[in-house]
Amino acid sequence: MDGLSRGYRTLLLERVDFAKGTSSRSTKLVHGGVRYLAQGDVGLVREALMERGLLLQNAPHLVTNQAFLIPVYSWFDAAFYTVGLKLYDWLAGSRSLGPSEYLSRAETLQRLGNVRSQGLRGGVRYHDGQFDDARLAVNLAQTAIEMGGTVLNYMAVRGLLKNAQGRVCGVQATDEETGRPYELRGNVVINATGIFIDEIRQLDTPGTHPLVQPSQGVHLVVDQSFLPGSDALLIPKTDDGRVLFAVPWQGRVVLGTTDTPLKEPSWEPQALEAEIEFILRTAGRYLARPPGRHDVRSVFAGLRPLAAAAGATPTKDLSRKHQILVSAAGLITISGGKWTTYRRMGQDAVDQAIVVGNLPPQPSRTAQLAIHGSQATPDHTHHLAGYGRDRPALQRLLEERPALGQRLAPELPFQQVQVVWAARYELARTVEDVLARRVRVLFLDAAAAVHCAPVVAALLAEELGRDAQWEQQQVAAFTALARSYQLITPE
Repeated sequence: MDGLSRGYRTLLLERVDFAKGTSSRSTKLVHGGVRYLAQGDVGLVREALMERGLLLQNAPHLVTNQAFLIPVYSWFDAAFYTVGLKLYDWLAGSRSLGPSEYLSRAETLQRLGNVRSQGLRGGVRYHDGQFDDARLAVNLAQTAIEMGGTVLNYMAVRGLLKNAQGRVCGVQATDEETGRPYELRGNVVINATGIFIDEIRQLDTPGTHPLVQPSQGVHLVVDQSFLPGSDALLIPKTDDGRVLFAVPWQGRVVLGTTDTPLKEPSWEPQALEAEIEFILRTAGRYLARPPGRHDVRSVFAGLRPLAAAAGATPTKDLSRKHQILVSAAGLITISGGKWTTYRRMGQDAVDQAIVVGNLPPQPSRTAQLAIHGSQATPDHTHHLAGYGRDRPALQRLLEERPALGQRLAPELPFQQVQVVWAARYELARTVEDVLARRVRVLFLDAAAAVHCAPVVAALLAEELGRDAQWEQQQVAAFTALARSYQLITPE
């Protein structure tokens, strides 16, 4: 999108679906990073807070102001977090989402409802951002298309093209739906594939040293009754060195996250039993009514593309800063980073592309670029709020076909009209695309998602011109996938 904002012809190839990997599996926060401030990384926090403000400005239909509460059980912690979060406020400057404040014991109990009261002194409240990560990715793709770019999902890069001088000049790609191969040429190739960047780098320079150390973060989704207020809960000290969040999100509460080093990246990382038990155990220390395994509606894991470090450095201590490297053949690779700073990552990558490709210099314009759907949304609790400016058109479709007003699952607000909209306007190709990323049913309630699958498959088949066999294959594939999001009690 940054390249398009400068007038450069731009092609984006996505191996599977938009946000299939890490980008749909975050903690759903747009934040500066309180723990990075504790680590002394003031520069990263300042940059992230600036980008947080720009994202709230450019995508107000998806980004909300979320209040967080840190319960404190000692006067030292009360003073420490109050001072630290005042610094956080100061770094945000004019883009602050609200001042931090110390709350009394009574106010903390009233706001959090289910927090453990024994020994509680009070709480420190501050503000950060929350968003729907996968829908932002889809809206970014739509924005790129509206700006004249070409954006393709299910188009896998299988090789790199090089000219007579050995410089990268394009890619070999395969349409994953048809199997048809393509050779696509360009002045510059940017490898922005997250945890999979080393796979592309191997195509350029076999045997090259890996840049990424994957770190797994696991999240458990439970009913909102475990955190009945509107404030999120933050526990800054846990056994594995990470913070623990309990965040209200789309009528549920997301508990997480963990930090487990992994050797290999995966499209569908699986939560380890130790991670699940860690989250439940830690949450149980701070919630008066603790959740158990039977309360978990969905479990999902994501991999952070942390910059690899020499030696045995714990992944929690690896930087979230992004870095850009250029190979001898001119392949640009961007590694590290996080959702909050995605825009700055794109700007820096295109700045480098101008140098490598000898492009006519143009300034980035994304800082003031409204993202598709951008519209101030007063009620973010409505299930159609995330459509922003698209919502009236979606409502008109519903008026034309009232039957599409039926819910996909009785216990969730999502409607059949959203499936048709996803197929027509949001580049959805499969049942998983819809239930995992266009509407977030799989991440909110995996069992309900299985219930939805046949209806979604039938609606998609009608929109995409697929047959009954395709429907059956889609339902079977999605049902198998959804099992890994369900928490089964060990025998």
